[in-house]
Order: sequence, then structure tokens, then C-alpha cells
Amino acid sequence: MTDPVIRALDERDVHLFDTLPDPLRAAEAFRNATYRPEWKRVALRDGRVVARAAWWGGPDDGEPVVVEWFDFADGEEEAGAELLRTAPWRVGLELALPGGWRQDPALRAAAEARYAAARAAGHTLLVERFVYRWTPECGLPDRPGRLRFAPEPDDAVFFDALRRIHSATLDAHALKAVEEGGLDQAAQEELDFFRWCPSPREWWQVAYTPDGDPVGIHIPAHNPSGPCVGFIGVLPEHRGHGYAYDLLAECTHYLVERGAQFIAAATDQGNFPMAAHFAEAGYPVVRERANFDAR
Repeated sequence: MTDPVIRALDERDVHLFDTLPDPLRAAEAFRNATYRPEWKRVALRDGRVVARAAWWGGPDDGEPVVVEWFDFADGEEEAGAELLRTAPWRVGLELALPGGWRQDPALRAAAEARYAAARAAGHTLLVERFVYRWTPECGLPDRPGRLRFAPEPDDAVFFDALRRIHSATLDAHALKAVEEGGLDQAAQEELDFFRWCPSPREWWQVAYTPDGDPVGIHIPAHNPSGPCVGFIGVLPEHRGHGYAYDLLAECTHYLVERGAQFIAAATDQGNFPMAAHFAEAGYPVVRERANFDAR
């Protein structure tokens, strides 16, 4: 067997990316995504594509921020790993998976092979997540009416709220940031993401009790692929009352009132309370996602 040739694509041969079978239905998951041809790389063996990966970033990013599409032909696990190992960018990997993939033997085998290739390339699994997509057919969630919502122009208010929220969190990305650089880093990473999103800063909102006591924050947002639930967080002293549902319902209404025809969202599979709130608000799980860190 000849060694694979690994290279980037360009406008002339970007069509090669689509010549590989798609057992995990990645094309469906990324139907709204746009990839730069030069950020697509393939491994070819005897002129045939045996592995592929697409790196993704926002329209103003000079370098990709994540590997978003990773796949290879049957038996080409090592070619897939080498494709990741030799890339000029060392970023995390998000592996898109069909919902309930572990219950289907063929899907499970394909997913586990890609997990193994990612690990062989030096990536470590951080967390598995549920991915949601709300559409008008799901119906708008009821607003409980327990909280008052208001914009807040001062970033320091959000920074302080994020520090308090992440002082007791189930979110794996936040826990990683806290471990690396403390609560300040975790809060700043969230703010940086909100700022990176193309949606208006004026959309960020603080939730209050009728007496004016702050309860939490929600960030309705647009990422480059469309409207999304940017962040839902309840301050530790107000947990146990189901307020995350109130925040999610308000976030949904806010985006729909501004023209959203769909809303993307995600949560860690181990965050059982938030997953329950998404279910209650009518958000169906449309797929799953495995987030890997680059070592």
C-alpha cells in the first residue's frame, strides 16, 4: 500500500472533499457552514481521497479556531490521524455525531474509529454535548413571568456575573478555563466569545427578581452560522428555582422577535439540569458533538 499524500485543497480541486462517504452524516450537520478551500485538507492514496478535515473560523479570523469536519474511509484511521498531526494549525476538534449514535452498531463503530484517530493525533476528549435546533414548529416556550430582563452596557457587570456563575459550574469548557487560569480566565473567555459573535452588544441581558435582585444573565446571539443561545447562567445563590428555564425562554423569544427562523444551542451531556430545561422549552436534540482538545 502506498503512503498517503496529504495536502490542502484550493478552488480548482475543492470538489475532492466531497468524494468520501459520509457515514456520520456530517454534511447534514454542516449544511449552513462555510469553509475556506485553503482550510480544507485531504489525504490521498493512489489519487483517491481516504481522509479529510475542514478547519473553521469566522469571516474575520486570520486562522481557523477549530477542526469542525473530520472523516476518513474504512480502514484509514491512521491516515486520518496523520492528516490532523501534520496540519499547520493546532486547534481543538469538534466531532459531529448523529443523535443516539451509540445505539446503532454501524454508527458506533464509525464514531469510535474517529475517536481513536483523534486520540492518535494527540487530541484528548474534553466533553460530549447535546446539540439542539429550535424551529417555529417546536412552539415558543411559555414565559413564566417571574423575572424582569434588562440590557446592561457595563461589561464589568457581566464579568462579575460570569465569575460567580463559573465558581460552581457543570460546564466542562468553563472548568478547564478555571483550572488553567482561574475564574478571571473563565469569565474573560466567555466575554471574548460574545464579542466575537457578530450580534449586537445591546442584546446582552441581566435578569432580576421583582425586587431588583440580579438572578443571572442570558446572551441571545448570532454566530457566523445563524442565531443561537449564546449563554444561559444563574448566579449560585439563586439556583434551585428553575430560573435557567426562564432565561432560556426569554432568550428564545428575544431571538424570534428579531427574525430568527431557527435557533441553535448546545449543552454538556452531563449537565442534566440544563438538558432538562432545553427539553421543557421544546428544543429537540438534532445531533451530538464530541469536543476534543489539542495537546
